Order: sequence, then structure tokens, then C-alpha cells
Amino acid sequence: MKTAIIGLPMAGKSSLFTILTGVHESARVGSQEVRVGVAKVPDARLGELARVFEPPKITHATVEYLDFPAISKESLREASYLGSLRVADALAHVLRVFESDTVPHEKGSVDPLRDAEDVDTELILSDLVVVEKRMERVDKDRKKMRSAELDREFDLLERCKATLEDNRALRSLELDAEDEKRIRGFQFLSQKPMLYVLNLGEEDAPKLHGIEAQWATRLGGRPHTAVSAVCGKIEAELAELSGEDAREYMASYGLAEPGLDRLIKSTYHLLGLMSFLTAGETEVRAWTIPQGSTAVKAAGAIHSDFEKKFIRAEVVNWKQLVGHNGYAGLRGTPLLRLEGKEYIVQEGDVLVIRHG
Repeated sequence: MKTAIIGLPMAGKSSLFTILTGVHESARVGSQEVRVGVAKVPDARLGELARVFEPPKITHATVEYLDFPAISKESLREASYLGSLRVADALAHVLRVFESDTVPHEKGSVDPLRDAEDVDTELILSDLVVVEKRMERVDKDRKKMRSAELDREFDLLERCKATLEDNRALRSLELDAEDEKRIRGFQFLSQKPMLYVLNLGEEDAPKLHGIEAQWATRLGGRPHTAVSAVCGKIEAELAELSGEDAREYMASYGLAEPGLDRLIKSTYHLLGLMSFLTAGETEVRAWTIPQGSTAVKAAGAIHSDFEKKFIRAEVVNWKQLVGHNGYAGLRGTPLLRLEGKEYIVQEGDVLVIRHG
């Protein structure tokens, strides 16, 4: 699952990407030269489990980020830029909130809401072009032959067109599973989940959570949309510190955790992902699965053979496993359960897969 980081020039997009992933090299995605990097999903549960099992290896879940060239109205009307952007599963739009006399804003003034709406409008317009072209094609095909499937697709495209003409992103459109499947291949940009990343100035860091909540009301509250605030300057400083020094530095601004940790977690959940855990003497690990996955699908995330030959899943909540100092203290208690194929895996479950 890929998340494209986009933003206007001088918004701090590329700096945040570098701190997130540590990547400085570029790769080609579609026709665009972008930077591709992976960030670990912060998960304190792994550390707690590792204290019990003392494994030589701890493996975090990850999120893949694509750092796209700075956006503009011109680039968002280029077929090559849009085509490359469509490979992403979600978008993270870095919005400049910080003021600076030395870093000019290309539009003359700092206005995150304007910048967000301008980009959203361009995504909507690009999708409208795709919808109208497809409607023309489907309408021609319907005149040649009768097809219930073509009729359903045309009706769905009409709904999409009405939404876009109302200047609303397609992510606001409620679709059932069949309709979602019908338009998935178009990779509509305004349908992709959107994370707005507020890049604050250092002076606003002590008010970070309040500012995030304020903007969440203005930018969020919409389907498949989230808001996360960070201070790029502080995150750059934190990247150079570790342990107690980092904690003291955050405490001086009233912060409990790095802003980038919350950004990664927000991305992960916006993508509709969750983690289940495995724990033993060789490794403690977080495995990524879609929210609402069954036990047998979770088994497949570990190994395809586990899914094919699944028998049962041994399930316990990670807190119970830590509290009882491992599996030995849980044997014979109702806290350690056996679940079948259709069990819906919950956040924080630790699984042992029994298979043939």
C-alpha cells in the first residue's frame, strides 16, 4: 500500500519525507521521478512483548511513501503527473501553516485552507474529464447492444459526475461493494483517502494538539479524510537525538511523542489497515492486514500455506499475554482462546496459527 506525499513548493514536504524514511535516492514511478521510502509504524506493544520473550528480532509494520515533485495547477493538468499519481492508494497533502520571512509562499500568503481546496479542485476536475470520456464510450456501447451491466455503470458514472460537478471529491460518495469494484480501475484521484498534514512553525508546537483539532473540524469530518499536525523544524531536531535527550526536547514543547509517529499511524489507519501480533523466542512481529480481516486471511499474511492448511488460531490480547508473563501463565484460562476461520481479528490480538 503506497501513500503519495504531495504539496506546494516550500511546504516542507520533501524534508518531512526524508525524516520519515531516511531516503535520499530517487526512483521512477510511472513517468515521474519520485523518491520511494518505507517508514516503520510505531508500536509500543512490540517492546512490551519483547521484554517477556526476549527475541533477537523485533519487526514493525511499515508504510510505503512516495515523495512526488511539488504540485501546481500546471502539473495537475499533465497526464504524465496524474497517471503516476494514480498508482498511490492514498494521498498525504502537506499544508504549510508556518510563517517565515526567509521562505516565501508561492501564492504570497500562508493559507492552508485555500491550498487544500485548490488542490482538491484540480483533483476533482481531472476526475471529471475521465468520467465524461467514459460516459461517452458507455453511451455509444449501450446504443449498439442491450446490457444491464452497461446501464448500471452509466448510472454510477452519472452519480460520480453529479458529485464532481458539485465540487465534491469522490471519496465523499457512499458506494456499495459492487459499485466500488466497478470504478476501482479508474483510480480516481479524488476518491483516494486524503491525509492533510499541517506543517506548523516552532512557535505553534506547544499548541499542536489544539491546532490539529481546530483544522480537523475545518478539513476533516469528511469520509476517508484525516488531519495530522507536525512541526518540521522540531522533527528535524528530534531525528538527531535519541533516548532521554529526545524525550526532554519534546517535553520542553509539551509533546508526548514525535509528530511523525502520529502521522505514520494516521496514514496506516486511513489506508484501512491494522496490525495483529505474533510473539515468541525467535521474533516479535506486527503483521499488516485490512481492518475486518478473518483469522484465515491473517494466517495468509504470515504464509500462504498457513491460509491453505488453516485449522485454528490461538488468540490472546497482548496485554493479557504480557500481564501473565507469556503463554505458560495463560494455559487453561479463558483468556487464551481457540478461534476458527471466520473469527474477525481485533487490534491487539496475538495469534498462533495452527495449520496442517
